[in-house]
Amino acid sequence: MYYVYILRCADGRFYVGSSEDPKSRVKAHNDGHGAAYTYKHRPVSLVYSESLMSEIEAINRERQIKRWSHDKKQALVDGAIELIKNLSKRHH
Repeated sequence: MYYVYILRCADGRFYVGSSEDPKSRVKAHNDGHGAAYTYKHRPVSLVYSESLMSEIEAINRERQIKRWSHDKKQALVDGAIELIKNLSKRHH
């Protein structure tokens, strides 16, 4: 099983990653052994995780979520599916 996870950084920003073990990965981020971005924005806390069947699926989902706005990521964290749909609509 693979996971996509969202961390909330000390400054309120989100970091999106993927791992086979999100809890261990959060510890690594907080210990300074994660991404360079989280190293500068510690401490981080796990606010969302989603399980997927394969590493490829997890990486693809991670890439998708990384492109989202902060508000859309927050809606995902909050479980606000309708808000995610509304934020997904393109404004012309």
